[in-house]
Amino acid sequence: MESNEQNVILDSIREGVFTVDMDWRITSFNRAAEEISGIERQEAIGRHCRDVLRAEVCETGCTLRQTMETGEPIMNRTVHIIDAQGQKRTIAISTALLKNTGGKVIGGVETFRDMSTVEQLRKEIKGRYSCEDIISQSHRMQNLFAIMPNIAESNTTVLIEGESGTGKELFARAIHNMSFRKDKPFIAVNCGALPDSLLESELFGYKAGAFTDAKKDKPGRFALADGGTIFLDEIGDVSASVQVKLLRVLQERVYEPVGGVSSVKADVRVITATNKKLDQLVQQDKFRDDLYYRVNVMKLELPPLRDKKEDIPLLVEHFISRFNRLQNKNICCVTNEVTTALLAYDYPGNVRELENIIEHCFVLCDGEIIEGKHLPLSIRPVSETVNAESIQSATIKQMEVVLINQALRRNKGNKTAAAKELGIDKSTLFRKMKTFDIKPSSYAR
Repeated sequence: MESNEQNVILDSIREGVFTVDMDWRITSFNRAAEEISGIERQEAIGRHCRDVLRAEVCETGCTLRQTMETGEPIMNRTVHIIDAQGQKRTIAISTALLKNTGGKVIGGVETFRDMSTVEQLRKEIKGRYSCEDIISQSHRMQNLFAIMPNIAESNTTVLIEGESGTGKELFARAIHNMSFRKDKPFIAVNCGALPDSLLESELFGYKAGAFTDAKKDKPGRFALADGGTIFLDEIGDVSASVQVKLLRVLQERVYEPVGGVSSVKADVRVITATNKKLDQLVQQDKFRDDLYYRVNVMKLELPPLRDKKEDIPLLVEHFISRFNRLQNKNICCVTNEVTTALLAYDYPGNVRELENIIEHCFVLCDGEIIEGKHLPLSIRPVSETVNAESIQSATIKQMEVVLINQALRRNKGNKTAAAKELGIDKSTLFRKMKTFDIKPSSYAR
């Protein structure tokens, strides 16, 4: 039986706390545990802990049992419980051994924090800064998010320009998923990965006897996308002969399979993408101007990650959550040192490269926090022994530099406009630019 003094001490703790004996029966249960679980102390004490908290890990891998068996404590593992009202709650738990004055293990202790509010806030933030599977808080991307529903509602041909790894296919899928064609197929074709001889038959299909080994008719990607959307990635790599056939599809909404003699109607929305500048290819006579005008009805320009580094913390959290699910891990975050290194890198591979970096860290990280030693050598900090205070200072400075540079770049070097966008006084911006040696002239038109 607990003493009143023990109850007072436990009840003064803001986190839920309970202890169990060697038979897994609850021996103490504080006030915060009552509030989080909705179960009163008298009802909890004496019962098996799995019957009180009803956590998902009770069946798949009890954290308290793991600690009791290994002697190793577990810190801040996120799990879900079912409270007294039958509602699912997110909590963060920590476990440790319970010993008597002689050092003998007599049970275990578990503390837990209610993370439901944090989880809800995270969902709200993600919703505020996301469109389908695209996550960003940058000014330019938010402008794109704002017009996406209007683009999706139309049947207009869309051109998406952006470097490799910026998420062009994600945008194409988002447009499709928000459109009236969402219940029909979304077919993606990488035009740059196929030679001309294969690309034409892949797009338009072929008839039996059209060439050697063509034993029977085969539908092309346009046929498979009927009623839906076809996404033509790397359209800038398409040859002149295939460009002619694509022009006919966009102009007349019909095409002919290879070896066919009759036209087939194309009820398909066309979205194209390229990592090149099509207008420059037109000037170089490498892309037909009439096809360019057809695909360039609505153009979306996706900025590279180096121009929206304010997204990096948000993306890191997103990828950590994703890889936790895929790899059944419980990594919570990255150190400030890692954040500094990630912000300092320029990402030639853009968002895809950042995702690969986090996956690399997951392979090497056995704990719950990603550290500098887990990063790829190419972006690992020079010193891994920097004290925490200097890392924190560098992180804040680095973030300020990133945000100021981005604002100046978006406003073509206009300091007044940049200060307004950042929500600071113009004199404050001038002072920080001088401190960080930022030259606005490099962003001027």
